[in-house]
Amino acid sequence: QVQLVESGGGLVQAGGSLRLSCTASGSIFRVDTMGWYRQAPGKEREFVAILTSGGGTDYADSVKGRFTISRANANNTVYLRMNTLKPEDTAVYYCNSELVSDVTDNYRSLEVWGQGTLVTVSS
Repeated sequence: QVQLVESGGGLVQAGGSLRLSCTASGSIFRVDTMGWYRQAPGKEREFVAILTSGGGTDYADSVKGRFTISRANANNTVYLRMNTLKPEDTAVYYCNSELVSDVTDNYRSLEVWGQGTLVTVSS
């Protein structure tokens, strides 16, 4: 009943920029956090950035100063602006959210993942 849909991945040259989007929809009462993780080929999934409902943010050291997480005002949408991209940023990027479902789903605390969007940075 709750899903995250990502968009915005693609192929970009090193030094370029991309913006990823993620929208949460469905039986949602409250969104507590929305964030991004990534998984490069042959590696484990790793944390990239997070945004709390109170507006707090945190970033992996590898992306600090280059990536910015933000949210749209009107809906449960989060963006990841990625600047000065490097080949090592190549990965499938997954949106993640910790939220509470609404009355139709008994106000359950959930952790939800998107399907992933591929970012490829060429050198």
